[in-house]
Amino acid sequence: MMLTNVLQASAGTIDTIYLGQMIGVNALAAVSTFFPIFFFLFAIIIGLGSGTTVLIGQAWGAKDLEKVRAVAGTALCLMLSLGFAISMVGSAFAPHLMQLLGTPANILVDATRYAHLMLLGMPVIFLLWLMTSMSRGVGDAVTPLWALVLTTLISLVLTPAFIRGWWGLPHLGVISAAASTLIASVIGIAWMMWHWHRKGHPLAFNEALLNCVRVDGVIARKILSIGLPSCFQMLTMAVAEVVLLGLVNRHGSEATAAYGAVNQVMSWIQLPAMSLGISASILASHAIGAGNGHRLGAIVRTGLGLNLVITGFFVALVYLLAPTIIGLFIIDAAVIQMALTLLHIVAWSVIVLGLATVLTGTMRASGTVLPPTALGVFAILCIELPVAYVLNARIGIEGIWYAYALTFVAIFSLNALYYRLVWRHKQIARLI
Repeated sequence: MMLTNVLQASAGTIDTIYLGQMIGVNALAAVSTFFPIFFFLFAIIIGLGSGTTVLIGQAWGAKDLEKVRAVAGTALCLMLSLGFAISMVGSAFAPHLMQLLGTPANILVDATRYAHLMLLGMPVIFLLWLMTSMSRGVGDAVTPLWALVLTTLISLVLTPAFIRGWWGLPHLGVISAAASTLIASVIGIAWMMWHWHRKGHPLAFNEALLNCVRVDGVIARKILSIGLPSCFQMLTMAVAEVVLLGLVNRHGSEATAAYGAVNQVMSWIQLPAMSLGISASILASHAIGAGNGHRLGAIVRTGLGLNLVITGFFVALVYLLAPTIIGLFIIDAAVIQMALTLLHIVAWSVIVLGLATVLTGTMRASGTVLPPTALGVFAILCIELPVAYVLNARIGIEGIWYAYALTFVAIFSLNALYYRLVWRHKQIARLI
């Protein structure tokens, strides 16, 4: 699962490196401006995906294949309907979104073109992520891994080809990354469908599953009851990112480029933490479905220990290799120095964030989502944003990244208290 998440991130990172090295810092800044919007959409994907994974996981743990397919069918309807709605509305209003974000004038046109194409392709991205979540729910993390190997390799070849116009392909400039992402995603979806069908996978798109592709009201409510709170917290984080990007943009396009490079590195070192949180949630849902609630404590302890070791290792590696890593994205010396300063401020706090994801992932598997969500939203609105504004005014752009680190610590501390004082004493039962 960790390798799958690495590959999901690697395609975006490789594209960013290509843009920064082959076109320049303004191309990197233009793509970075779309990050808060993508984070907003990613919140929806994660929210609905987490609800789907938990319910499929519990049904799979109970060995109820009919319910596994029923959950999958409802999730497909919900996700695709939402994806097409976002595609139509979002692509039409892409110019207004970029202006609303306060995008610097010198990158506004390129940022708008990139946002328009990415929003247009949202149904494809939504479907690939949902299929990955569904597969994980039945304990199959290998198929998504190979699908992502394929999409990453395709993106690795197509992005520079579109930038340079190799093999008769059009010169697409900044939108080369978006075009390659969407093409690779379509191929990845097709491969997963073919592979599932060939292997007789429980989620194969055969007659049994297709007959379940409809909205079951009861299942939809359960998916949303788990997914919407998670989605709401992610959306709150996305709105906060928009606000913080507005602060960053006030420092100019060089600061925006540094922001993009740091976010790319942060997304990489967060992968082990996020993967362990997802793994804890899946194992917990299987245990609950099988009636083995007594194993939840061991799952949490193992997840916390692995996070300290694995995430800690990657964070240490980033500190050691920071100049080389940042240099992959940016060639301007001043921007590199700014990005290094910001990365040194915040990287360590990913370890703390990882501890929080293990706790919240396990609690989510039992259907407990509202309290962790409320605590996360509180930390974002009452700690991250006020601290970022105050410190940005007093010490400059570095203050924004101090706010990130403080927020991660707060999210873990609050969830640890809730887990220890409340959740451990609750009666855990199956949801489906």
